[in-house]
Amino acid sequence: MAGNSARTQAVQNITNRQPMPPKAPQSLASLWASDVFTLSKMKECLPKEVFKSLKKTIETGAELDVSIADVVALAMKDWALSKGALYYAHVFYPLTNATAEKHDGFISVQSDGSVISEFGGKVLVQGEPDGSSFPNGGIRSTFEARGYTAWDVTSPAYIMTTDNGATLCIPTVFISWTGEALDKKTPLLRANAAMNKAAQRVLSLIGHTDIAPVNSSCGAEQEYFLVDANFVNNRPDLLLAGRTLFGASAAKGQQFDDHYFGAIPERVQVYMQDVEQQLYRLGIPAKTRHNEVAPGQFEIAPFFESANVATDHQQLLMTILKNTAKKHGLVCLLHEKPFKGINGSGKHVNWSVGNATQGNLLDPGNTPHANTQFLLFCGAVIRGVHKYGPLLRAAIATASNDHRLGANEAPPAIMSVYLGSQLDNVFEQISNGEITGSLNAGVMNLGINTLPVFSKDAGDRNRTSPFAFTGNRFEFRAVGSSQSVAGPLVTMNTMLADSLNWVADSLESQLNAGINLDGAILKTLKTLIDQHGAVVFGGNGYSAEWHKMAVEERGLRNLKTAADALPVLKEPDVQELFEKLGVLSPVELASRFEIYAEQYILAIEVEAKLVVGMAKTGIYPAAVKYLSDLSATLSSLKTNGVELGNERLVLIAGLLTSMTATADTLSATLAKHDFATIEEHLQFCAQTIRPLMDEVRQFADELEGEIADELWPYPTYQEMLFIK
Repeated sequence: MAGNSARTQAVQNITNRQPMPPKAPQSLASLWASDVFTLSKMKECLPKEVFKSLKKTIETGAELDVSIADVVALAMKDWALSKGALYYAHVFYPLTNATAEKHDGFISVQSDGSVISEFGGKVLVQGEPDGSSFPNGGIRSTFEARGYTAWDVTSPAYIMTTDNGATLCIPTVFISWTGEALDKKTPLLRANAAMNKAAQRVLSLIGHTDIAPVNSSCGAEQEYFLVDANFVNNRPDLLLAGRTLFGASAAKGQQFDDHYFGAIPERVQVYMQDVEQQLYRLGIPAKTRHNEVAPGQFEIAPFFESANVATDHQQLLMTILKNTAKKHGLVCLLHEKPFKGINGSGKHVNWSVGNATQGNLLDPGNTPHANTQFLLFCGAVIRGVHKYGPLLRAAIATASNDHRLGANEAPPAIMSVYLGSQLDNVFEQISNGEITGSLNAGVMNLGINTLPVFSKDAGDRNRTSPFAFTGNRFEFRAVGSSQSVAGPLVTMNTMLADSLNWVADSLESQLNAGINLDGAILKTLKTLIDQHGAVVFGGNGYSAEWHKMAVEERGLRNLKTAADALPVLKEPDVQELFEKLGVLSPVELASRFEIYAEQYILAIEVEAKLVVGMAKTGIYPAAVKYLSDLSATLSSLKTNGVELGNERLVLIAGLLTSMTATADTLSATLAKHDFATIEEHLQFCAQTIRPLMDEVRQFADELEGEIADELWPYPTYQEMLFIK
């Protein structure tokens, strides 16, 4: 138990903490989307023709008629004022994984000194935040500040409330004065448009005439940790880096498998219910909550939504998780690996594509062998992952995500596709040149009359696969907990668009050569799986055998660190992919490499400085004090005829000397800044700085097990993970 004053006070604060006052529960009907300017609210307050025009743009992607902006702005303002809003904000998503907002008041001062509320179409459609103070990767010089936000009509406006008021929030894109995308939303909208265009080609070629716009959908499972704020406030590493840079494992961790899906602690459940009420008011369909594998770890999962809206909602979800935690005396940690030795946190992105006329295009039905539409789209995904697997890896490459990829809690850095036994068999038949049938999914009969007989799924799950088919969608399991889902979605939609265009080209070529449609489909699928089937793997992704086979026999790349993966963004085939589909220009793509590389380097440098500081100013004084006390005690005992020996003194002194010397080396190494390229700097951080940090930690964590608990300066794993 804590002994030093700060740790003792932290535990006492938690012990004496008063629970949050209870709230009367509200019905789902009264909560749902009550703070969202939904289509139904627009219909109530907009003229019929204006509403029809706006609805067409939202639902079909038709060009926005900017002449209606004044009418929409007036209705939006009146609705916001009725909710108590005095300000509006253009909300955008710069290349930081965070959300940005520029707030302006509705207030307009009149010549007689009175005020009115004012909000016109011009300010709805366009805003102007400072474009130079956000990451831009060299697109703009520091002295060139102009940037624009532009209204994204496809993502609904909403009200964010605090205890003192409300703000109308308007989702927007963020671009530079010269027109380049400085955000994550613009490329996502472009990628979805490219995928829709390619999908329409394929659907038309296989005989469909009534084809609604094709959209991608996303449901992102969010994992997170909750730690009492009293502990976090005494951990500089958690405050500034989001993870513990020191900390010996507690005697009990997750080895009993007793936390996963266990009974949710009452304090946490109250927090979750508070979060969910806020999410429902914002129209965010939170569906699932449960304990995760590690102690102190939890998960929330929303229902599927269109990818653009889901991305906006994901950003809101992370904001609400963190802000609500503060009200409950907690801190929500979204870092991928806040605690060494137990599971880290990911964000499994469930992704599919479909439309209103053909439905979910990745739904195999009961007889996938006969569902050629599904096989073409599924095959296109397989081709995309094989051809652009390194790009997928680069899309989830961060300093924090490196801590979990490849461990027994997360998929490996090698991108492969899991299909399950039924689809494996179907694509094997295709490779052999003839499709004969699908394996029967079967039923589950437990042999007990009181228990139901139910249908089994066609295939098992594979938790070691980074890209797994899970029934009617693919699950990208390697995305990091703290990441925006926009980057992965941009990559998946773009690679799918490229593959669907390849499918369409193949079908057109064969149909023009006189081959009938069924023959053209089978030949296209056979060529596809023969060329790209190497990416399909259903075994243990953690095994050394797979890692060797993947690289040496199948030609897949194992990009173990972000330093290895980020340079993929500079490769010619990646540049060509994004440029030809109009998703990212070469300048925009180059800027992203610069930004993400800089973020990786800065993250490592911040952590390294924290390691040096905490080792020297926290752990070193505690160890010296203990050595002094222990030496004095042993000397006193010896004077009184009790000889205990000084082995413990020697051990602690040796660990302390090693820790301090390594910390000094780390500090000196951080001073190096003469690198020929960014790639060289990335590798220096990954291969030199990180190992030195780990070495300092090794000595410090051993010291934690030797020094008197009352002297240890920082809250321990036992306290942070188990005291709630």
